[in-house]
Amino acid sequence: MSKRDLKKYLGELTKEQLEEQLIELYEKFSPVKVYYDFVFNPKEDKLEQEAKVKISHEYFPVKKPNAKWRPKAKMRRSVAQKIIKHFIMLGVDSFIIADIMLYNIEIAQTFSSQNFIKQELFYKSMFNSFEQAVNFIISNGIFNDFKERISSIEQETSQQKWKNKRDFEALLDKIDL
Repeated sequence: MSKRDLKKYLGELTKEQLEEQLIELYEKFSPVKVYYDFVFNPKEDKLEQEAKVKISHEYFPVKKPNAKWRPKAKMRRSVAQKIIKHFIMLGVDSFIIADIMLYNIEIAQTFSSQNFIKQELFYKSMFNSFEQAVNFIISNGIFNDFKERISSIEQETSQQKWKNKRDFEALLDKIDL
């Protein structure tokens, strides 16, 4: 069904029929419920804090009370990517999305400053996240608000002697930081 056909169909429904369909969608499909829950009660600060906790646990997992050993860091970039994609879909404020994008890289840098990482994929993945964050920030016109954090991330890659630190430098050279 095209958007035009949908508009025509919806235009033919009474107000009560439209309400019934929306309620049915809300009850039947969880993404619709999540969307409306966010639209009518957008606790963005709470969502942001929950996202940061989830991302930090990828690098610094919390030991369960009765566990005999500490869980190993998983370092999955996909966790942050899913959160970011979900926030974009919901229409969360671009400052919060940018903050989460940069936080993901910063927490990974904190982890790598304390642990030796030999997987080449980790560095490549962090550069991809950095590039996406910079592009998102520029496209949303909020670069000046995040300029210092972007610069610090790039400087940290040099300080930690990341294998791909030149890629970070080259990206920032392109945009004349």
